[in-house]
Amino acid sequence: MKKSPLILVIFCFSFFSVNAQREAASVNQLVIIANNPGPVISRDIYGHFSEHLGTCIYGGIWVGKDSRIPNTDGIRNDVLNALREMKIPNLRWPGGCFADTYHWMDGIGPQEKRASIINTHWGGVTEDNSFGTHEFMRLAELIECEPYISGNVGSGTIREMADWVEYLTSGSDSPMTRLRKQNGREEPWKVKYFAIGNENWGCGGNMTPEFYSDVMRQFSTYLKNYSGNRLYKVACGASDNDLVWTETVMKEPKNRNMFQGLSLHYYSVPGGWGRKSSATDFTENEWWETFRLNYEIDNIIKGHKAIMDRYDPRNTKGLVIDEWGNWFQVEPGTNPGFLYQQNTLRDAITAAIHLNIFNQHADRVKVANLAQVVNVLQAVILTKDDKMILTPTYHVFRMLKVHQDARLLETDLVCEDYSIDRRGIPAISASASVDSEGKVHISIANLNPGKSIVLSCPVIGETYKTVTGEILTANQMAAMNTFENPETVVPQAFKDFRMKEGILTVTMPAKSVVLLELKK
Repeated sequence: MKKSPLILVIFCFSFFSVNAQREAASVNQLVIIANNPGPVISRDIYGHFSEHLGTCIYGGIWVGKDSRIPNTDGIRNDVLNALREMKIPNLRWPGGCFADTYHWMDGIGPQEKRASIINTHWGGVTEDNSFGTHEFMRLAELIECEPYISGNVGSGTIREMADWVEYLTSGSDSPMTRLRKQNGREEPWKVKYFAIGNENWGCGGNMTPEFYSDVMRQFSTYLKNYSGNRLYKVACGASDNDLVWTETVMKEPKNRNMFQGLSLHYYSVPGGWGRKSSATDFTENEWWETFRLNYEIDNIIKGHKAIMDRYDPRNTKGLVIDEWGNWFQVEPGTNPGFLYQQNTLRDAITAAIHLNIFNQHADRVKVANLAQVVNVLQAVILTKDDKMILTPTYHVFRMLKVHQDARLLETDLVCEDYSIDRRGIPAISASASVDSEGKVHISIANLNPGKSIVLSCPVIGETYKTVTGEILTANQMAAMNTFENPETVVPQAFKDFRMKEGILTVTMPAKSVVLLELKK
């Protein structure tokens, strides 16, 4: 929909007015164009990641049918209910690096006959394969999300991967469908997302982009669509700023014809990979550095997006950021190979920054997956025996789920910097959308841990009469939910705003995430 001349005049006046104010550090303004919605924000941007790593699967999701922990078909009920409430749209499995050592036929059939394996990537522990294809697909059904399966390119074969797709999705009579039925599943499943390998530049085979492109085309050729199922094939993409990998995979039409999405992995690692900082015991400098690294995902997306735009100007290929999040030291006393880390208010703000950025790139970013869903890295859920807690990150995902399938609204943000040692990053992160009922949602984060910020939000093009809000904050930067105190960081009603003559003025408390809903 085109802007009317009047709206263009108003917007231009606002734009130049805002730019004239950029020199004034005290001015914080978020202009929202409410009557010209843009692309749909894919619900799958709010996806998650479950790997056979530490206690993500065993103990975190899967306890077995005979467990004293309440479960449905061996899957924890408390975790199921929490994921339903969060409205999880898709779940990636079985990895990660584990995917390129996973042979799916080890994980089907009677439990007592399944082969035990060594998890060579994560802790060297023995797994009994009690959680396999049927169990994962049952989990996806129970939480009503799209299954996102990562196929084994690194150590697997083309036939193995092709047979897996047939086993999952074919309704025709064949050895694979007969085997599925023998194992208790009569009807085929629907599988949307299927990755052709994982991190094949690293743990998935240490390939060059040229070699991977050849392998990807070969594997993709044999991944068929059965019984009305349509695979969205995800080619392995780059890590961080490796634009050469993206250029190599995207530039050849014969490559582009073989996939619908291209992956991207990016982790924020304060201190660097060799000197990762603590998840809970950190300074304000480390707080600031975490957010500086978080903001880098915007530049990284822009770099890869520019290449994709050049070779795919019609946006037929999606950018799939299927691993992202903060990576800190493991909790003291835990297995270093299990990547178990606590989750604080800092992580909640990290989640808001990323989701706002993904929303802003809704034209190209179609899927994203936080690493990981339970007990690993920036988890939304932590479990300990029969106990479960929801992390601050969980609450941000639950709050911001209103953006799923809504249409992005154009915004222009001018804000003060949050500075440490004369280095600055924007103190405010924000995005806005309008849903199918006409409700506008604005998600805002104040990164400054010691200063509240008054944010002026002119809403242009529409008039709204009712505003409600929700906030997530705490007294301490390192505030967290524990098994002893599970509700230290939880959302509360937020009312520190006013709407007058089309301008919404919000007083953002220090270190907070706020969601506002506007109704006509």
